[in-house]
Amino acid sequence: MKISICNEVFADRDATEILLQVKRLGYDGIEIAPFTIASNVEKISMEKRREIRRKSVESGIEVVGTHWVLVCDRNVNLFNNLGEVNREAVKYLTKVIEFTSDIGGRIVVFGSPKQRNIPSKEVFEQAWASAVSAFREIGDSADKENITFCIEPLSKDQTNFINSVTEAVKFIAEVRHENIRLILDVRSMCDEKRPFKDIIKEGETNLKHFHANDCNGYIPGSGSADYKEIIQGLLEIDYSGYLSVEVFDFKPDPETIAVKSLDNLKRFLSEYGSFAFKIVSGIS
Repeated sequence: MKISICNEVFADRDATEILLQVKRLGYDGIEIAPFTIASNVEKISMEKRREIRRKSVESGIEVVGTHWVLVCDRNVNLFNNLGEVNREAVKYLTKVIEFTSDIGGRIVVFGSPKQRNIPSKEVFEQAWASAVSAFREIGDSADKENITFCIEPLSKDQTNFINSVTEAVKFIAEVRHENIRLILDVRSMCDEKRPFKDIIKEGETNLKHFHANDCNGYIPGSGSADYKEIIQGLLEIDYSGYLSVEVFDFKPDPETIAVKSLDNLKRFLSEYGSFAFKIVSGIS
């Protein structure tokens, strides 16, 4: 497993500057929120996209992909008041997919909790069915750009659409598209109040990305999340993707968060990874 970090922790610093910084800190990759570069993804010039990709190659830091993808200066909420998918949202997500490909990324994380809320319980079934159809189209766009578009189950305090791995797997199964897959996030996994290993195992077939934080939304290892169980669960399903640090509290400063997160994750992988290997291999 490699380790990346989400760029918004570095506030208003330029994306190309952040690439060099995370390289110095010892990360393998970076995950980019488009809103940190421009007010919407269509305002990010091709020149800027090429610069990010070039700096990524030069620095040896992989652009893993993008997240917070519906946060912008336009009304691109996923659903309208009738529970139908907003066509502007689908078009915008297609533009996000193109941007992700342009900068060298291969993963799009569909989190954006507020922008994906279903407006009322009365239109839930209509919204679900409409989203299934829309995400087949989004999957086709992702396929053209060799992108994996990952559905992120989020805690109930963030959104009312897809709150568990069970719901995410059900949704992905109904969409039936190779390019629509799953990301798990530790903070939201905590909301399910069941063993992390069980959640990871249920998502095994579809899991392509992983957000590392803690139940408190902060540095991995700073809260009550059982990282021994998490690391062992990931190793037992042969997960080989990124652990991508995403925190929601940026105090005291970006460097402290980045360094402590990386140190903790490396320690967890070293201590718990070797233990899991012994169990799987039958070594006493």
